[in-house]
Order: sequence, then C-alpha cells, then structure tokens
Amino acid sequence: MQIEAMTTGPNPARRLPRLRRGNVFTLLQTLALAVVVAGCAATATPRIDESELLAQGFKVLVATTTVQKEWVQTLPPGQIRPMQRNDKKYYIYPDAPRNRIYVGGPTQYEAYLRAHPDSRASAQDAADLGRAYRRKDDEVMQRATARDLSDPFLGASWYDLGW
Repeated sequence: MQIEAMTTGPNPARRLPRLRRGNVFTLLQTLALAVVVAGCAATATPRIDESELLAQGFKVLVATTTVQKEWVQTLPPGQIRPMQRNDKKYYIYPDAPRNRIYVGGPTQYEAYLRAHPDSRASAQDAADLGRAYRRKDDEVMQRATARDLSDPFLGASWYDLGW
C-alpha cells in the first residue's frame, strides 16, 4: 500500500526540472542585465564643458566633408587628446554629435589643466601607463632580437643551403 501511495499523483521529479529551468532563465536574465548596466557605467565618459574650452582659448572647427565627419566620429569621446600636425602640437576635443572639434595649442591646454587639476593627474597617469607599455614592448623586442641574432640559420631554409 505504501508503494501505491508514492506512485500516484504528480511525479515530483518531473516538476523539479521545470522549476530549475525557470530559475536558470531568471538567473541568466539577471546576469545579462547586470552586465549591461556595468558596461554602461564603465563606458560613461566624463563630460568636458565646451564653454570652458572656449574660455581657455580653444577654437571650434566644424567638419564639413564626409571624410572629416567620419574622422570626428572615430575620435574617443569625452577626452582631450594630443595631435601633431606640421611639426606643431595641438590638443583636440571631439564633439561628434555636432560634427565639430575644439582645437587648442599647448598654452590653451595648460590653461585648461590649471583650471582642472584633477585632469592633470589623469593625464599624467595615462602618460605613465604609455611609458610603461613602451618600456615593456622594448624589453620584448630586445629579447626577440637577441634570440634572432643567436640563431645563425634564421630565415634560411634547406633550399638556401643547396639541399
């Protein structure tokens, strides 16, 4: 009799996987939402006030051709970046939605940094990271060059040896 009581009614083993699938689906939805929110928070760029750039002496250049507009769209938003043209150093800030850039020289950029000391620290950190990366790259290249110079048959094949 006890055996009959256990086998009658809905099978709890069949109900359990449906519950687990629902929980897994809910868990995946929650994780996807968390990733999207974290990604949006990580890509939020600090906003630089364009009126401050104008006050510091930056000039506005409007992109008129399609090539210029595409180039402005490719610039990283929310950051002033250095650029060299005709042996002169410039600093540019893109305004992609309006298809224009703000251009200033070293004196305008220094004036902006004096007004925003926190920007100087982040610019210095970025420069330090760049130097560290180049130093690491130089070390790797030096090791590769030493390895290549120690191999007398580098680039030679059996065909080159006449075999």
